[in-house]
Amino acid sequence: MIYLDNAASTMVHPDVLDSMIPYLAGQYGNPSSIHRHGRTARKAVKRARGQVASLINALPSEILLTSGGTESNNTALRGVAALNPSCHVIVSSIEHDAVLEPCRMLSREGFDVEYLPVDRLGMTSPADLQTRITDKTRLVSVMFGNNEVGSIQPISEIASVCRRHKILFHTDAVQAVGKTPIDVRKIGVDLLSISSHKLHGPKGVGALFVRKGTMIDPMMLGGGQENGMRSGTENVAGIVGFGKACDMAKAGMHKNVVHLQKLRDALIWGILKDIPKATLNGDPALRLANNAHFTFLGVNGEDLIIKLDEHGVAASTGSACSVNVQKASHVLGAMGFSSEEVAGSLRLTVGMFNTLDEITQATRILKDVVRELRAVSPFKEKYSFTG
Repeated sequence: MIYLDNAASTMVHPDVLDSMIPYLAGQYGNPSSIHRHGRTARKAVKRARGQVASLINALPSEILLTSGGTESNNTALRGVAALNPSCHVIVSSIEHDAVLEPCRMLSREGFDVEYLPVDRLGMTSPADLQTRITDKTRLVSVMFGNNEVGSIQPISEIASVCRRHKILFHTDAVQAVGKTPIDVRKIGVDLLSISSHKLHGPKGVGALFVRKGTMIDPMMLGGGQENGMRSGTENVAGIVGFGKACDMAKAGMHKNVVHLQKLRDALIWGILKDIPKATLNGDPALRLANNAHFTFLGVNGEDLIIKLDEHGVAASTGSACSVNVQKASHVLGAMGFSSEEVAGSLRLTVGMFNTLDEITQATRILKDVVRELRAVSPFKEKYSFTG
């Protein structure tokens, strides 16, 4: 199987797995216990917290460990909103559902939620944001890199706008962390979400960067873990694996990004060269190192995924978190795509374990599958397919 769905989840790196095993077996203590087993677990969590912080140039005390990107996003949005009743919140229209669904709930609770539009490339405008800020705006949330089309937003410029107005700025960086250097000191964000399984760590663990001095209301109450901000016994093995993955991502950042970009660009070049009426979606330059998103007119994306799977290629149309809902992409809709363009979309995302040979093979398979589906497409005369 050629796995090209790394935006959905990555393979746990063998070194990450090795780091976790002791805390799934002999080192089973609760970090809150004061005996040696507890102290060993507590020390491991502390070390991992430092590794996560180091990847984004944060302080360890600014890292709130969570169960993943969804909890991090919910904590950021609802945590700020809880301290600012009925305030104005601005979010981009292409956010992951882990941001959009909490915002819909905030709307039902009386908050004024406004959605920032994007252009045809999936890019937001800091100037447009500036015009939408009111004296009641307390939070802006714009994702770092889009999970579907890969466009990287002007995060530093957006953060600058927010700072001038003394508004908190959150970014969902789940798809970007580990694939592009991120320095929270330089970009100026107040809250940033991370997910372990997007950077070759285990599922079920993540983090929210909370800049020192930023106030949020805790979403999980109980025994007071995470300095009272997220109660519940820590997932020690998962946290250790997360920390190891972050440590490896930092150490191998340059090499890994170069590798991903090489594979991504080979994929884009091969597909646009060999498959007629294929278009690349998202910003062609400001995009995640591992993301290639296409539209193949006259082809249904779900049929394409099934056929690719039959030929040994794993791909997706978009977010894996909503795969069972089977709804049209709100991201492509916000970008102004027609229903036919949305229907024919495909996301291919590479990872550190992919090779150029796999890219060549996958491109050939995709060309054959697209030709096969277009041969029976009701749109074949409309688009005059030649391949």
